[in-house]
Amino acid sequence: MDFTPTEAQAEARDLAARIFADLAGHERLRAAGTGSDPELWKALTAAGLVAAVEELGLLGLVLLLEEQGRTTAQVPYAASCVYGQLAIAAHGTVEQRERLLPGIGDGSVVVTGAFPAQPAVRPAAHGGLSGTVPVVPWLRDATHVLVADAGRRLWLVPVGAGTDVEEVELTAPWSAGRLTLDEAPAEPLGPAPGTGPGTDTGSTPGTDAYADVLATARTAFAGLQAGVCAGSLARAVAHTNAREQFGRPLATRQGVQLRAADAHMDTEAIRVTAYEAAWRRDTGLPYATHALTAAWWASEAGQRVVHTGQHLHGGAGADVDHPVHRHFLWGRQLDAYLGSGGEVLQELGELIASGS
Repeated sequence: MDFTPTEAQAEARDLAARIFADLAGHERLRAAGTGSDPELWKALTAAGLVAAVEELGLLGLVLLLEEQGRTTAQVPYAASCVYGQLAIAAHGTVEQRERLLPGIGDGSVVVTGAFPAQPAVRPAAHGGLSGTVPVVPWLRDATHVLVADAGRRLWLVPVGAGTDVEEVELTAPWSAGRLTLDEAPAEPLGPAPGTGPGTDTGSTPGTDAYADVLATARTAFAGLQAGVCAGSLARAVAHTNAREQFGRPLATRQGVQLRAADAHMDTEAIRVTAYEAAWRRDTGLPYATHALTAAWWASEAGQRVVHTGQHLHGGAGADVDHPVHRHFLWGRQLDAYLGSGGEVLQELGELIASGS
C-alpha cells in the first residue's frame, strides 16, 4: 500500500490548488450565490484538470477534490469527473467514450448523477425513462445525467426533451434540481441489454457497474469532505492564533487545543480511508468495504470537524456570511450525501456478513 502521489498527480494537485486559490476567494464565492462559477470551470477544464482524471485515477481525483474542498469552490467538478469521466471510461462502450469523453474533458459536456438507485425511476412502456428524482446535485449545470433506475441499471439521459428541471436549494450551494422524467430519451451506459457483458466496453465482464460507480462516488466525495474539513480547521487555527482573550491567544487554551487536535485526527482519518479506497480501485483490488469505510468517516467525523471549526470561531462562526460557515454548510451536506453514517454503517455490516 503506497499513497505517495505520482509526479503527474502531484503536479495536477498543485496546479488545482493554485487555480482554486486564485478564483475561489470569499468575495467571489459570495457573489456566486447558489450558482456555479463558469470562469472557474473554464479555467479548470482549460488546464486539463478534468480530462486528466482518467489517467490520474481515482486517487488523483481525490487529491484534486481535496483542493476544491479547502476553498468550497462552486463548480460541478466532483460530479462530472465521477459520473462522467470515470464512469464512462470504466463502463461505457467504445462509441460512448469517443463521443462523450472529449466534451467532458473540455467542459462542454457536464454530467451529474441521480444516485443512489431511484425506486421511482423505471423504463417507460413506450421507451425512455419515467419517474422523479427529488434531488440531483449540480443538475442546473448538467447537460447529461447518469441515472440509476429501480433495477440498478445505469442510463445516460441528456437534459432536454422529456426532462423537467426544477430548482432545489440544498444546505450547500450545489446548483441542485428536482428531475422529472417523462419517457425521456435514455441510452444504457455500456452495451445494450442482450448484447452480452463486456461487449464493446472497457469494463470487466460481469462487473456490477452500479456498485462500482456508487463506490467510486463515495470515495471521491469523502476526499472532497477531507478538503472541506481541512479548510475549516485551517481557518479555525488562524482565528484562534490571532484572537486574544485576557492578553493571550485563544490557541494557547488547553480546551481549544484539544478540540483542534481531535478535529485534525478526524480529518486525517477521512483522508487516509479515502486514499486507501481510491488506491485499491486504481490497482484493481476489491474496494467496496473500503469505500463504505471512507464514506462513514466522511459522514461521522466530517460533521464533528465542521462543527468544531464553527465553534472555535465563537460568535463569528454564527455569522452566515463568514467563510467558515460555508465549510459548515458543505460539511453537513456531504455527511448525508450517498448515505448517512448510520446507513453506510449498516450497508458495511451487511456486506461483511455476506462475505462479499
